[in-house]
Amino acid sequence: MAMSAGNKGKGRGRYARQPMAEINVTPVVDVMLVLLIVFMVAAPLLTVGVPVDLPKTEAAPLSGDTEPLTITINGKGEIYVQETLTEPDALVPQLTAIAENGYEQRIFVRADNSINYGSVMDVMGRLSAAGFSKVGLVTETQTSPAKKPGAN
Repeated sequence: MAMSAGNKGKGRGRYARQPMAEINVTPVVDVMLVLLIVFMVAAPLLTVGVPVDLPKTEAAPLSGDTEPLTITINGKGEIYVQETLTEPDALVPQLTAIAENGYEQRIFVRADNSINYGSVMDVMGRLSAAGFSKVGLVTETQTSPAKKPGAN
């Protein structure tokens, strides 16, 4: 009674019970789904870069398809290309080397709120003189100011 369909008429020989040659895919799918969720949650946290206190503005965010290059000027006046510390004289050659679209590459300049205007304009001037035409300044969106108590 306990015979399998493949063993009709055969005795209990050496090959009476063949091992299954199928792969159980369910655990692999479970692991992949967990990894997908972890990376979806972690990916936005990895794009912060160099911490700076950005100025506030009421302008709407720009939309774009490709990831722009980011130049950051921190509170000490240090210049970073993406997350790499760069000397001011090496800024343009480094950008030229890594720009995928040449001089049409989008470049965002992030500057700390506490540095002077001249430092930002020095970087912008270097980029403009090198021929980069798509340069933008990054700010944070300003929340509506809270009403002061007693004001009408």
